[in-house]
Amino acid sequence: MAGLSAQVRQDRAELGIVMMLVAYLLFATLDTSVKWLVVGGVHAFQLAFFRYVGHFAISLIMIGGGGLSWSRFGSGQIGLVILRAVFLVGSTVLNFVALNYLTLTVTSAILFSAPIIVCALSMPLLGERVGPWRWFAILMGFAGVMVIIRPFGEAFHPAALLSVVNAIMMALYSILTRRLAGQIAAQTMQLYAGAVGTLALLPFAIMTWRTPQTGLEWGLMIALGFWGWLGHELLTRAHGFAPAGTLMPYTYSFMIYLTISGYAVFGNLPDRWTVIGAAIVVVSGLLIWWREKRMEVRHGRG
Repeated sequence: MAGLSAQVRQDRAELGIVMMLVAYLLFATLDTSVKWLVVGGVHAFQLAFFRYVGHFAISLIMIGGGGLSWSRFGSGQIGLVILRAVFLVGSTVLNFVALNYLTLTVTSAILFSAPIIVCALSMPLLGERVGPWRWFAILMGFAGVMVIIRPFGEAFHPAALLSVVNAIMMALYSILTRRLAGQIAAQTMQLYAGAVGTLALLPFAIMTWRTPQTGLEWGLMIALGFWGWLGHELLTRAHGFAPAGTLMPYTYSFMIYLTISGYAVFGNLPDRWTVIGAAIVVVSGLLIWWREKRMEVRHGRG
């Protein structure tokens, strides 16, 4: 029986890993589609609106299947749920704008400083202790970001700063998600993210509207919401099958996916400094993950 139980846990962990890989493939597909559309003249606000109106429609259908009563939509921490949604929507808009100027590899590499920022903010915001090893990894990660954006070099583009703020917003979004986990249903948080994005971006979408010229443009715009919703759904469910420590290294598949699609669709290959900076960010993120795993084992949680 013990062997069977271990096999079941292994199978569940493998399913969680597969879900994680598919979720980040969907996010990469979303970003690649957005870059293709925004370079083609569709405004980032319009694309962000479609991203969230589709997300909201699907979430409403899913959560409203059992009846449209306030008890199914209410939340005891509505302020934090809405603030979490604001950070996610703001992050999306900044990312979509940055994609008009930066390559997919650069935006994804900067975004992966978000877990490092989470670690830096976990002490003041969550009361968690951050030891010297993790502070070293945090400083190392920021050095990696500086290598990527090269703020004092000729290759610097101001849009890189948008990606940095995007990473900060994603970090704050992650911290709020961690705080609300177990208190608010994932479907409820999905619904509010879609609702906030739809309502906040509707006026900007109207002001910047450009009617898609082809069926492919329409199809990609409509699919943005589905890819975003399904990616977040798989990401949430993956953590129900495997612990975060097991799943975390697979998040870097996102960078691999975008490097491939960036070359296949746009002919972009990362330059030497982007590769070096991305490698530093990845190593620092993995160092933080390793220290957190060690701490879990030391305290009997691993």
